[in-house]
Amino acid sequence: MKSADIRRKFIDYFAARGHTEVPSGPLVPADDPTLLFTNSGMVQFKRVFQGLERRDYKRAVTCQKCVRAGGKHNDLEQVGHTARHHTFFEMLGNFSFGDYFKKEAIEYAWEWVTSSEWLGIDPDRLYVTVHHSDDEARKLWRQVTGIADSRIFGLGDKDNFWQMADTGPAGPNTELNVDLRPRNERGKGDLTTDQFVQLNEAGRQLEIWNLVFMQYDLQSDGSRHNLPKPSVDTGAGLERIASVLQNVPSNFDTDLFQPIIGQAVEVVGRPYDRGPAGAPYRVLADHARAVAFLLADGVYPSNEGRGYVLRRILRRAVRHAWLLGRREPTLAPLTRVVSETMGDVYHDLSSKEQHIERVTRAEEERFLETIEGGLSRMEELKGAKAISGEDAFRLYDTYGFPLDLTQMIAGERGQSVDVTGFERALTEQSNRSRAARKAATRTTAPKGGGDWIEVKKKASQKWIGYESTRAETEPIAFRQTGDQLELILAENPFYAESGGQVSDTGVVKGEGWELTVEGVEKVDGKNAVVGTFGDTVEPTAALAQVNEARRRNIERNHTATHLVHAALRKILGTHVRQAGSVVAPERLRFDFSHHGPIKGDQLGAIEAEVNAHIWENLPIDTQQMAYKDAVAKGAMALFGEKYGDVVRVVDVRGVSLELCGGTHVDATGEIALFRFTHETGAAAGVRRIEALTGPAAYRYALELQQRLTDAAVLLKTQPEHLGKRIEAMLEENKKLEKRVDELLRGSGAGEGGKVERVGDVELHVSESRLEDRGQIAAIMDGFRAKHKGAISVLFTTGDRAGIHVAVTDDLVSKGIKAGDIANAIAATTGGKGGGRPHFASAGVGDVNKLGEARARTAAIVREFAR
Repeated sequence: MKSADIRRKFIDYFAARGHTEVPSGPLVPADDPTLLFTNSGMVQFKRVFQGLERRDYKRAVTCQKCVRAGGKHNDLEQVGHTARHHTFFEMLGNFSFGDYFKKEAIEYAWEWVTSSEWLGIDPDRLYVTVHHSDDEARKLWRQVTGIADSRIFGLGDKDNFWQMADTGPAGPNTELNVDLRPRNERGKGDLTTDQFVQLNEAGRQLEIWNLVFMQYDLQSDGSRHNLPKPSVDTGAGLERIASVLQNVPSNFDTDLFQPIIGQAVEVVGRPYDRGPAGAPYRVLADHARAVAFLLADGVYPSNEGRGYVLRRILRRAVRHAWLLGRREPTLAPLTRVVSETMGDVYHDLSSKEQHIERVTRAEEERFLETIEGGLSRMEELKGAKAISGEDAFRLYDTYGFPLDLTQMIAGERGQSVDVTGFERALTEQSNRSRAARKAATRTTAPKGGGDWIEVKKKASQKWIGYESTRAETEPIAFRQTGDQLELILAENPFYAESGGQVSDTGVVKGEGWELTVEGVEKVDGKNAVVGTFGDTVEPTAALAQVNEARRRNIERNHTATHLVHAALRKILGTHVRQAGSVVAPERLRFDFSHHGPIKGDQLGAIEAEVNAHIWENLPIDTQQMAYKDAVAKGAMALFGEKYGDVVRVVDVRGVSLELCGGTHVDATGEIALFRFTHETGAAAGVRRIEALTGPAAYRYALELQQRLTDAAVLLKTQPEHLGKRIEAMLEENKKLEKRVDELLRGSGAGEGGKVERVGDVELHVSESRLEDRGQIAAIMDGFRAKHKGAISVLFTTGDRAGIHVAVTDDLVSKGIKAGDIANAIAATTGGKGGGRPHFASAGVGDVNKLGEARARTAAIVREFAR
């Protein structure tokens, strides 16, 4: 039975029994930034099982795409070496949310697996495990299916108890297993528990379906309370079931993998070995699926979080392709097979096929540029018993080798790797980078001395910066060290640097004292304004005033950052994710995930899109809401960011919805104008744009206009005619260059100076101040065209002195080579060079020895002309 039929039969079976068909959730969990990837079918229903969300159905059926390649659930290192481990897999599942329970779940599982209408697996091949304490499940299996009690095994918590976390929903589970032994080895099917476990560990008993019965609510003290509405969560691995029904020993032999392996064989040009030697092909097939699905779901290769896991998968595939002799992208064409074979079920694979292949190819090419150096370093370490943490880190930091790749290569050679030392070096580098970033971005470096003096005991601070840039306030605490003063204000309108937005500046003015605010720092959950203050302060009630013009420019740039993020995702694709930003008064900088430079027309389209939204004067709505509600509403949350239960949502109506704590304009029209200034690469797979808004963008436009005017004056034309004038000048210059080339070739240069006979060779030695190599080559070509049996040695004496030798074709045919002569003459000055047999150039070591070199030229030519 084909895997596509198994998938469809599962959905159809449960849909006919009142289950709502729910599409697969994304691989990046929509409402759980703490989870790297969706790793089971129940992830998209987690909040339903926790009682935090209600759906309009009580029964559901899904085919969920899953990834286990990072964090707690990580199968990466086993992939390719076992029959069942995968980074990407599909999980079939049926779910009951307080509806049916154990009896119906067991009935459904048995019927779908054994009925000839569905899978038709022989019941004599089936075994069951239950939790050793779940007598109810054991009894139901016997009553509902008629299976013998000797085929039901009670196991412990490790195998047959499931819990979501230390507290919350949990319960026993039961598993359905298929005997993979040949019929003549099965006997009557009577096994002891130990025999069953041994067969399972040996891969001769295969678990194909896990039924979890959520019936307990775990408490923090370890006790269990019964849930008022028990539920069911099941998971059946499509790849495993396919291997059983297609009667093959490995998941990689099924129709889910064989088309990809077949394409890999065609690309690589070597046959596939189903044994250990075929592991690289299995890695490629598995990783092609994971890469295609992750890219389709918006994950992008990077050096952190989910992007780093994707990069590890890609680089592991490149390493295995390297073992097969490949020195060019191999995974990219395999992702196309994934899209072709699975795109009818997962439509994003088809719609994003070109993006998937393009990004994969770019990432492979990038790693191939460094992998050879890393492998060379690994060869140097081949004789060591162990690879030190420092060497492992250098391989990671310099050559892009993930630790698991180093471990894998070392393991093949019987070497160990000092993982603790590697992690220590990695932590030290992270600390250095963090310290450097703080030093680079901090507006005012606190001196950290002195104690805080409380002006108002146990007073709290209120942030009013969203509503106002001015406040009648009073200090509640201060610290003064030397000429630096830090104040904590009761009502604070000053923004402290966060989320890429720089701190406010301004002034705090009290009776008889005034502090110019140069920066804002976070101190024990409060914001402290910081500035230089030479006298001893006695803080009193004061007026706090933010530099309003500066704040308005910051707000323009911050809202524009949201607009440009939305425009990038619209025009380049939803793979674009923020990777860093700077929001300052004079400019904005935005880093984002993307595989290569943005084309000029795309950059223009992005700029036009942002300006269109600015000129629509769209209102900006901000509101506080529960994190779960914000994500459910579609607000963009960044992986790795820590959010509280309540978050601030910034909504540019109909364009952008993001979680953001920064300050913004009230309507997009306040931005006025948006102009890009730069687009560059920031890191591997990360692009950087810089832009201006409002008055700064207007000044930039005026400056560009003035430059055009100045250029037009220089070229004696009008600005609107500048393009045509430059085209005409370039054409005129091209004609002049051609004429100069013709004159040089026909001028006879290279044959002047001193001419003498050296045996049968006519030697021309001359001197010139030419520096352009093209012009020198033209002279020598002209010489060779006019002569036979001749050699020209031209000494150039410009800023870069050189020696150039031309040999006519008839002498070249006799074995006389210009490169040999040029090198020999240059050697007298300490220089060297080379080139083709008929023309070569050499650099001069010591220009003071040029006279000596020229004097020895005839003798050197005589040696080569014998």
